[in-house]
Amino acid sequence: MNPSVPLSPLPPSPAPSVAAPARPLLPWVRAPRRTLAASLTVGLLAEVLLERARWGLGFPLLVAVLVGALAWLGGREGWQRARPNAWLLAPLGLVSVFVAVRDSSWLLPLNVMTAAVLLMMLSHFWAAGRVERLGLTDYIVVFFGSAAQSLLYPPVLVRDSVDMRGLKTHSRLLGALTRGLLLALPVLFVFGLLLESADGIFSSTMQRLLSFDMDLGTLMSRGLGVAFGASVAAGVLGHALRRRATKELGDAEVSSATPRLGLIEALTLIFAVNALFFVFAAFQVAYLFVGDASSPASGYTFAEYARRGFFELVVVASLTLALVMALTRWTRRETRVAQTVFRASTSLMVVLTLIILSSAMRRLSLYEDAFGYTLLRVHTHVFMVALGAALAWRAVTLWWKPERFAVGAFATALGSVLVLNFLNPEAFIVRHNLERYARTGSLDTEMFHDLSADAVPGLVQVEATIGVEYQGRLATVLKEQQERLEQGDSVPEWNVSRFLARRALLRTGAWSAPGPVGSN
Repeated sequence: MNPSVPLSPLPPSPAPSVAAPARPLLPWVRAPRRTLAASLTVGLLAEVLLERARWGLGFPLLVAVLVGALAWLGGREGWQRARPNAWLLAPLGLVSVFVAVRDSSWLLPLNVMTAAVLLMMLSHFWAAGRVERLGLTDYIVVFFGSAAQSLLYPPVLVRDSVDMRGLKTHSRLLGALTRGLLLALPVLFVFGLLLESADGIFSSTMQRLLSFDMDLGTLMSRGLGVAFGASVAAGVLGHALRRRATKELGDAEVSSATPRLGLIEALTLIFAVNALFFVFAAFQVAYLFVGDASSPASGYTFAEYARRGFFELVVVASLTLALVMALTRWTRRETRVAQTVFRASTSLMVVLTLIILSSAMRRLSLYEDAFGYTLLRVHTHVFMVALGAALAWRAVTLWWKPERFAVGAFATALGSVLVLNFLNPEAFIVRHNLERYARTGSLDTEMFHDLSADAVPGLVQVEATIGVEYQGRLATVLKEQQERLEQGDSVPEWNVSRFLARRALLRTGAWSAPGPVGSN
């Protein structure tokens, strides 16, 4: 080796590659032990409060406990960035309370389902994002996506809360205790039999202590109920307190779609539809609102004219709303003039559609004046008003913040549920059908059989004002209500409408107070 020849430097050794940490298959939960304890508590309360023949006061209490647990676990860390979403708590509290107010079989599932949607929304937006930034279909995606993702959290909480290494450390001790118990059981059994035979007092005492009926079926069903309630609570709490790795729906405004439809094509469609709607609306205004609409059109009965026309017109209004939304999203409008013409023409379409919807409501009103109110007709009225409100809001958002249409539609749906609860449809039906009886002398008592305790105070008042020919039928209806209310409510089942119904029946003097505590 020649020392005068400089040595060439060795090539640098490659740095060891560091693999990116794999993303965990299951999410990570903050404070898993506290969250698991809160979930088990909520699950136990759910089994105690909701495992009843009827739901009442227990439902809003359970929702309040779940929201309280979320606030306790999240604190300022999980709430301060998304405080503008706090308005969700108001409709959540109202629909939950109405479970303990209304007894209607129509409103109970509607209120529970609305509360579930609001809980999922609150869980998704607890730590970040804004509800008003969602698009129309995003509300559906967030609800079902949050519900599906919440299924991952119960095993995560168990995994992160149980110290498996600690169990392995004490496995020898646990094994020794298990073997000791297995040895002790047969010895205790033999000695117990001998001592029981030796002394009668000891025998009778032990029999009293051990004489309990262990219904394994009931224990298993209760255990499964607690586990299910705890799993639901764990899903809601875990999803609300999750760490957000990526951007989610509601974190940013909805991106606008790439326009694909030319302005001329869109305006041609809009002007053609507007012309058709204008001609139809002119006929409807001339007949239903200006002319004599006290009788159906020539060649139609009330049922044919109202039912056929009503459903077709509601479908037209719904399709028009979808058409306006699609055209707004996909039509190219490069200039200010094009934007103004498009907005004016689509706003005219909305106005004409509102006239058509008013025609449908007028037809339904004619039918109700002729045949009275029913639950389906009252709920349909509220639906049409909500559809009209959504159409009007669409016209507003054409000129101001188009991206806010979705939250307005969502608020309209919530408002419809609350309006139905405040309206008390069954009491409304009884009151207005009594007014119709005063005008026409006709009363449909058959549909009274389908009403709940919400209608009982009104039915008791009707009994004192109707003719003899209807009193026997109404007495049968009230007798059915008495049989339904005979079993009193426990505290978790307590309901305002059932309480008022029992009090109204007691005042008639034809019914004695029910037995169980809590019914009065």
